[in-house]
Amino acid sequence: MTLRADTASAPVPADRLRNVDALRGFALLGILAVNIWAFADPYYASPESNPAFDSGLDHAVRFAVSLLFETKFYLLFSFLFGYSFTLQMAAAERAGTAFIPRMLRRQSGLLAIGLVHGAVLYYGEILSTYAILGLILLACRHIAPRRAVQIGVGLVVAVGVVWMLLGLLTLAEGGGDGVAASDAAAKLTAFGGDAASTLGFHSGHLPETISALVALQAPSAMAMFFFGFAAGRVQAFADPARFRPLMRRILIFGLPVGLIGAIVYALAAAYAPGGGVEVFAFGLGQLTAPLLTAAYVVAGVMLFRTGPGRRIESALAPMGKIALTNYLLQSLVLGVLFTGYGFGLIDRLPPLAVLAAVPVIFAIQLMLSRWWLRGHRYGPAEWALRAITIAGVPPWRRHGD
Repeated sequence: MTLRADTASAPVPADRLRNVDALRGFALLGILAVNIWAFADPYYASPESNPAFDSGLDHAVRFAVSLLFETKFYLLFSFLFGYSFTLQMAAAERAGTAFIPRMLRRQSGLLAIGLVHGAVLYYGEILSTYAILGLILLACRHIAPRRAVQIGVGLVVAVGVVWMLLGLLTLAEGGGDGVAASDAAAKLTAFGGDAASTLGFHSGHLPETISALVALQAPSAMAMFFFGFAAGRVQAFADPARFRPLMRRILIFGLPVGLIGAIVYALAAAYAPGGGVEVFAFGLGQLTAPLLTAAYVVAGVMLFRTGPGRRIESALAPMGKIALTNYLLQSLVLGVLFTGYGFGLIDRLPPLAVLAAVPVIFAIQLMLSRWWLRGHRYGPAEWALRAITIAGVPPWRRHGD
């Protein structure tokens, strides 16, 4: 992969990149397709463990989710976080403000939002992890794009190898177990109870879940931060045509290799969850998932440059422009549907019905995002985060432009 550092000095367009917003909107679809299982199923959509849903169709749904969505879309979101970091650098330069204090305020605000989100709505949230990892990117903001790619590749390889070795060790020691019945029962009781029990479960599990996310996702997310940072420094999305040969190579190589790793992981997640086989497959997935994510990015950018693709880009961009608000809104909606905050439907819907809810929720968010942005410059969460970032009061209504 060739990324020239001297292109980093080119001026960054002041206007938002609609393809970046559209990709961020697409990432939210994948995140919703994964996170919904943490609300709807106490066994996290594992047919091998869940005695209520163990049919062939249930396995097929689990396989599809693992194949197409798991371990891919948080990587896409992480990549876009790294890219947006360079846009924040450009914004600070245009505003004539010091970048480090501005980003420290932004990351602190993101950490606060993340911790509240995790304690109240979704204990598996990732914003707080992003807030901490962003400080590493802040410290590395002067590195060349090529060096950022090298660091990212090193992290991906190291993480994949470690998890594969852990999987082999687990197999050698007896294979491991699936989701603990006691853990599932506790979650089912909490989410099937009242709002207080749901709140207690989220807040009580937040510390251990953050620790788990640091082990499971933080290194790979950091790698994608670096990849996104490198892409932002060379303004890859401002003029994608310059990188057409690279994009073609990513599709030719990254798509099949990424799919092979995804298939192996999906088979393990659907038919051998919780043991050494899944741990090994997870490690293989950590090696190959960035390639599949890169293929998603390239395919999206190429699609957006076509006539029909521009309409898709236009539909997705408002969702991605207020991605933080939509991410939080997804947790709120899922909480109302599946926990004691609302209808308490946890473990009551078959996997196919759970999966079918994803496009419905997403479509509603698309419409709400477009409607909201007709009268507002920012989503509610984006407005609050920007206020913290600039240490001021940004305009609320669009007529204030």
